[in-house]
Amino acid sequence: MKSPLKATRLIASIMVLALSLAGCAPSSVEPTPTADPSIPSQYQEFYAQQVDWSPCGTKETFCGDVVVPVDWANPQDGTLKLAVAYHKADSGKPLGSLIFNPGGPGSSAVPWITDSIDQLGTAQLRKNYNMVGFDPRGVGSSEPTVKCLNPKDTDRFLYGTADFELGSAADLKDTRDQLAKFVAACLKNTGPNLGYIDTVSSAKDLDVIRAVFGDQQINYLGFSYGTQLGATYAALFPERVGRMVLDGAINPTLSDADQSLFQLVGFDQALKNFLANCLQSADCPFTGSMETALSRIQKFLRGLENSPLPTESGRELTVWAAITGLIMPLYSQSYWPYLSQGFAEGFAGDGTTLMALADSYNERAEDGSYGSNLMEANISISCLDARSPSDAKSMAAQNARVLEASPVLGRYWQFGALACEQWPFEVVPHPDDYSASGSKTIMVVGTTGDPATPYAQAVELANEVLENGVLVTFNGEGHTAYGQESKCVNDAVDNYFIKNLVPSQDPDC
Repeated sequence: MKSPLKATRLIASIMVLALSLAGCAPSSVEPTPTADPSIPSQYQEFYAQQVDWSPCGTKETFCGDVVVPVDWANPQDGTLKLAVAYHKADSGKPLGSLIFNPGGPGSSAVPWITDSIDQLGTAQLRKNYNMVGFDPRGVGSSEPTVKCLNPKDTDRFLYGTADFELGSAADLKDTRDQLAKFVAACLKNTGPNLGYIDTVSSAKDLDVIRAVFGDQQINYLGFSYGTQLGATYAALFPERVGRMVLDGAINPTLSDADQSLFQLVGFDQALKNFLANCLQSADCPFTGSMETALSRIQKFLRGLENSPLPTESGRELTVWAAITGLIMPLYSQSYWPYLSQGFAEGFAGDGTTLMALADSYNERAEDGSYGSNLMEANISISCLDARSPSDAKSMAAQNARVLEASPVLGRYWQFGALACEQWPFEVVPHPDDYSASGSKTIMVVGTTGDPATPYAQAVELANEVLENGVLVTFNGEGHTAYGQESKCVNDAVDNYFIKNLVPSQDPDC
């Protein structure tokens, strides 16, 4: 999901775990593709490929490369290798393979399988399915490796500020200049395959991975952006949908401008929910009413525009670093105490905690290096998928919408269309119809307090967009729900995947 943050004006949907590999004993059974004569002849070699699987990660985990066309319209014009990992079902008797995507766009799934399998889903799910993760094209260890700026220039891109009034002509020129450098670096360091890392192409890749594991129909679990990938797959291959769960859902029929606005509304509400909780605590850095607290945050952010705060590292907390540091802990209620600490320190003139939160979000290490290419891949994929008009009139209209939606955060959501204005490739056409007509039932999970993918989108996807959707509501805070503290949600999803039980109505967890 996208939202405007200075030069990048993009928000990725989840944190990514670090990749670490360790040896384990080889398996005597490997996935075997099944012949499918319905696949057109020019694609048969991809669907029938035998992958060379090698032990990796924890016990009973294996890694390999799946080969796909660079350009699905011209499969003879080169190939890409996608990194794939799978963990064998703990029971030893899998119901099938379950492919998952953790979000982004730009988040790598392979580390979840190799290094953090116990944090994926529930024990019952892992017992009954071979768990499969892949890095979509352009992401993580898959080709093409999206590379853009060096770490120093990335710092400037993500955290930097200029001596211009926000939104002024000089500020917009500076932003456009930064974005031009970013785009040029991405194209130079990645190459022409940068133009082929869109979601539609990834959905077609997903079908190859399904076939490689020998499943006639896909079993799929997608979080956040992974719901857009899953919904796109279902639109392209409705007859190949087996059991599909979309958690933290995106309505893929909405425009880019509406997606950005609705995400702003989600974060604005999450901030208010945080403040309502904080104001009940004796150690809350805010006092008085909700309006008073929001006004204080607004004043604090406006002050940072011209006067950044010092931090223990010697770096300065700019307003853009503070916005990122504010947004990061809104993804989960368990992070709220860090946000309270960040505000308390910030009000006292110390930006250390808010900077640490921003660094965690951006995967920036203390030595200035970055942990993955999530940010670069996020922008690259997003700009191929959709764009907002960047003419002055259209941006002025969108700016008015975001300022009305959130007087505190809306100021920093303006001019979002600039992010993709100079992207060197055209938007890739997406399906005209996302109803997935004829598919089996698709389960959509929505959290009422989700800041990044607002609950209303889950309702729309399940009840209006999909022909055969069913909604599971989690009444709570945070981004996505399955595999966490709600037994009600976990049971609903597990019963669907394992027993093929579809709720007759929303369990309203």
